[in-house]
Amino acid sequence: MRNNEVIELAKRIVELDLLRDQTWKEFVQITGDRAYELFRMIQNN
Repeated sequence: MRNNEVIELAKRIVELDLLRDQTWKEFVQITGDRAYELFRMIQNN
């Protein structure tokens, strides 16, 4: 793997992490106190 590929992959991981954080915040705003419970229920199905 070349350095450019490694850098691009790292950038994609960071972008996904930021998107995950943003999406989680939106999810919590919509679901409120039940966010974690609902998330786990969906994740385990």
